[in-house]
Amino acid sequence: MLEVECSALTPESVLKASGHVDRFVDWMVKDMKNGECFRADRLIKDNAEELVKKKETAAEVKAELTCILNRLDGLNNKDMHEVITKYGFKSPSTGNDLSEPVSFDLMFPTKIGPTGDFKAYLRPETSQGIFTNFSRLLELNQGKLPFAAAQIGVAFRNEISPRQGLLRVREFTMCEIEHFVNPVDKKHAKFSKVANVVMTLFTACDQVGSKGTKTMTIGEAVRQGIVDNETLGYYMARTHLFLETVGVHKDKLRFRQHMSTEMAHYAKDCWDAECLTSYGWIECVGHADRACHDLNSHSKATGTKLQAVQKLPESRREMITKAVFSKAALRQKFTTRQAKRIMVNVEGFDVEQLIELQAGLDGSSGYALKIDDDVFQLTKELVEVKPVECSVNIEVIVPSVIEPSFGVGRIMYTVLEHAFRQRNGDEQRLYLDLPSSIAPVKCAILTTRKREVFESLVDMVQEELSMHGHTYKVDDGAGSIGRGYARTDEIGIPFGVTIDNKSRDVPHTVTLRHAQSMQQIRLEITELGELIEDLIKNRRRWVDVIEEFAVFGADAAEQN
Repeated sequence: MLEVECSALTPESVLKASGHVDRFVDWMVKDMKNGECFRADRLIKDNAEELVKKKETAAEVKAELTCILNRLDGLNNKDMHEVITKYGFKSPSTGNDLSEPVSFDLMFPTKIGPTGDFKAYLRPETSQGIFTNFSRLLELNQGKLPFAAAQIGVAFRNEISPRQGLLRVREFTMCEIEHFVNPVDKKHAKFSKVANVVMTLFTACDQVGSKGTKTMTIGEAVRQGIVDNETLGYYMARTHLFLETVGVHKDKLRFRQHMSTEMAHYAKDCWDAECLTSYGWIECVGHADRACHDLNSHSKATGTKLQAVQKLPESRREMITKAVFSKAALRQKFTTRQAKRIMVNVEGFDVEQLIELQAGLDGSSGYALKIDDDVFQLTKELVEVKPVECSVNIEVIVPSVIEPSFGVGRIMYTVLEHAFRQRNGDEQRLYLDLPSSIAPVKCAILTTRKREVFESLVDMVQEELSMHGHTYKVDDGAGSIGRGYARTDEIGIPFGVTIDNKSRDVPHTVTLRHAQSMQQIRLEITELGELIEDLIKNRRRWVDVIEEFAVFGADAAEQN
């Protein structure tokens, strides 16, 4: 997998070719009196969910609204207007009537250069930079398929009504992977390693029928045709494992398949990794099989062939339509240099260009071939378009693209919400149960007496942690050691090192506290860094550690 870093400023021509200029819009409704704007699908979602929760809402109405919520992303402007009118949804701010939905451009326009003639946009996604650099990336991969390119960067969308913290913002960080693969062979070499990953799937059919989710392995989902191909399934499974690793609860994670009304006409299959939060199910990661659309679109717009050449296992005979020149006639009409330019140019024609050439040759005036600033008139006496039997040992491929797209802010919000805990249901004892692998601060250093008393020991612990690359925080707050633990638990520090009177004895020892279980062990300072590293990298588990080291007596101060 390769990595690129592209400009956030994107020329209009690039986004015109990709379809963003014409189709990257949301539907917006306005308050008929004060002009306040709302995103139509979110307004319907909020009102429909509220009606479903009400006891007085009739059962058939609840069923209708549930069906609408399941297919909300596939509604067009007319469908949304019908829903708003039928259920009498009003402005959430004033209760006033709402306008019909109108399209709203989600991209931020800008102009480049002093004259302002060069129009551009702030990129709405990071993927277009990868597509425009496809040829260089393919060359870097020695012309071989499959390969992938990834990019982490900021994207911009002109949200109609940003809200809900990190969930709906106008500037956000994305991580996108574009996996280029042969369209007729979408197997993945590492699929067997994830085939047994059990996932919760919400298929398009189940959404239409208002049915529940399915739980199955990704291998079975691909075999049954629920997920279109191995490469798409591989990335879905890897996403599932990643989200679990960073702290998303397994029972609050599902993969929802796009319905046909949601997907672009060129897309083969799309699945969103959705996480359940206090705001409901939110999309955190999108997975799409975009077929050959992106490369074909940019190729057509630029006239540059974005394709790969793959060597066949053995050569085969094929009838190929190609341009056949009469070299003698060509050299009589043009110079040797001109004839060579003409042949090289025409031999690079694709099928569409050959059709245009044939149409021109069939006309009375022939075909006008433009090469740079020169125009050469070709006739049937000079060139013919006809099928020729050839020995073929290579295959020209326009790769399909499998795209996982991660919204970093949404994942961070979900992780923080899922990590929020109470000790034994006590609202006064709150903590963040962040996985140690992602916790920004790995370890807290605490002392049972004033820090000055143990200054040399604190320095020793700091050196040991720094030597292994662990981030740490020295807790200098007032109060009991129990209050110190509570302070560090609140900000998600997974481990606490406590220096006490016994630490002065040689060899110098400290206690290591596991924030989640509140259990402690005693060990030498020189063992500290390696043990924490093993725990962070999952080389050892805490339950195994407490079997090796005697559990240090529970500190009554923890209850204070």
